Amino acid sequence: MDKKKAIRWAAICLSSFVAVVVIVPSILVKSNTRDPSSAGVLPPPSLQQSQLAEQPAFQIPVYMSKQKKVEMLLLEQYVRGVLAAEMPIEFELEAMKAQAIAARTYIIRRMIEQDSSNVPVVGAWVTDTVAHQAYVTNEDLKKRWGPEAYKANSDKLDHAVNETKDLILTYKDKPIQANFFSTSNGFTENSEDYWNEYIPYLRSVPSPWDIKLSPRYKETITVPFKDLQRKLGTTGVLPVSTNSSNGLKVLEMTQGHRIKKMVVGGKTFTGREVRERLGLNSSQFQWSWKGSDLQITTFGYGHGVGMSQWGANGMAKEGKTAEQIVKYYYTGIEIDRASNLVKK
Repeated sequence: MDKKKAIRWAAICLSSFVAVVVIVPSILVKSNTRDPSSAGVLPPPSLQQSQLAEQPAFQIPVYMSKQKKVEMLLLEQYVRGVLAAEMPIEFELEAMKAQAIAARTYIIRRMIEQDSSNVPVVGAWVTDTVAHQAYVTNEDLKKRWGPEAYKANSDKLDHAVNETKDLILTYKDKPIQANFFSTSNGFTENSEDYWNEYIPYLRSVPSPWDIKLSPRYKETITVPFKDLQRKLGTTGVLPVSTNSSNGLKVLEMTQGHRIKKMVVGGKTFTGREVRERLGLNSSQFQWSWKGSDLQITTFGYGHGVGMSQWGANGMAKEGKTAEQIVKYYYTGIEIDRASNLVKK
């Protein structure tokens, strides 16, 4: 083979090698980002910390309840969809940033603990429902807002997510249980008063902003006498004074000014049990009888533990930052980066 032919042959071999180097990784990347439902439901991804550290854009497997399939979402894409679903777009930017940090903390904690509880299929860490965190797709947002509002609203979401990128809440170097809810009754609740579990950073704090701002602060509903008996499983409940042994009587209140224990028809319930069985907005409520119907007025909306969303918005309106908001509602926590945590 002469010198010119040798050079041409070497060039052909080199170009073929480069093509293989370029094309093969692209095939591998594409195969790793395919929809898990296309080949059956996949098991949860391995959470070796070294792998997470090498993949800052790691993905979240989310079970989409309407489509009944698992989709892989980038972390910040997931946080953006949760923020859009869980908090009104009209809220102040700093409140939205606080919510974004809480949402990111929630999923990072589940991933690190390999917690896929309450997910109906194998292969996902969370659902897109309030059983975990509500999530809405970008396509659904376009339909909801329309083309004119979408641009401004989308920019606001992007700001809240990008300005808090990678930030999470920690307590003793671990992601916290970043619970949040809509509206307080004027106070948040100690964790053990609702879930029977003491969590040091979920302490009761005043939240006066909700009272003036939230449309869900106060609501009155009517519960027919028969429904009251059926839902609480009681008999002999009479429309009489709360001091009657057959009536309703509060036995104990929580530090967050909600009902901790009460008696209905001679049977003892927690405030949470009554709230959930009767479908009440809050476990702080008052009542009165109107004939054989019970009229119940609730104060606040949600379980009351962690960050109040309307309270966060009130703080933001007063000029508080996202950092000040989360450190107020989550006692003694620190702000860290998910990328720092998974490298340890």
